[in-house]
Amino acid sequence: MNPTPHTLEQIAAETQRYMVKVYGWMGLGLVITGFVAMYTASSPALLNIIFGSKWIFFGLIILELIAVAVLVSLINKMSANIATVVFILYAIVNGLTISCIFVVYTEASIASTFFVTAGTFSVMSFYGYTTKTDLSKWGNILFMGLIGLLIASVVNYFMKSEMLYWITTYVGVLIFVALTAYDTQKIKSTNIIGNEGSDEDHKEAIMGALTLYLDFINLFLFLLRIFGRRR
Repeated sequence: MNPTPHTLEQIAAETQRYMVKVYGWMGLGLVITGFVAMYTASSPALLNIIFGSKWIFFGLIILELIAVAVLVSLINKMSANIATVVFILYAIVNGLTISCIFVVYTEASIASTFFVTAGTFSVMSFYGYTTKTDLSKWGNILFMGLIGLLIASVVNYFMKSEMLYWITTYVGVLIFVALTAYDTQKIKSTNIIGNEGSDEDHKEAIMGALTLYLDFINLFLFLLRIFGRRR
């Protein structure tokens, strides 16, 4: 039995409110990361602690991976409050690890790249939210692209090839531009109608925020390679 127009309006309204929560949590994560990164960059002592030892730096990277893995695999078993704490912890640790961009690049180029990223992300996320085209067919292609990008980046860590560096940079931009639209549509379509205000709804919003947060941060870092002016 087809839903009535009123029911369709309710579904659209609830979905819209859900996506506002997703973007809100994503925005909070970005603010936390940015604040932590700027504060860390302004403290020579903190920079020395984080980047003076490979053990500490890679330990923070591992902690980030663990936080993401915990949210992805255990989100259904944890409370909404714990999920929120893990998400915020991830945003803080990520701020510590990317604080080096303020040492490598000028603040003006970081700011301009951030606005370019925000504009690009907004356009692609809006497209993913409003398009009637099914973007699910992009999933396998983007996943394989991510795996290839990761392998190429690891290989180039040892090869130090400038050509491969720029290839991975532009491919990375394309992948995360596409992922922004794909993930937005997926988050919108997988929202469970009728769960509004529940712990499950909150956890869904946190997972959606994490996904879009990762798309934004990675897109920003790849664009920074292109537009960033080194000190």
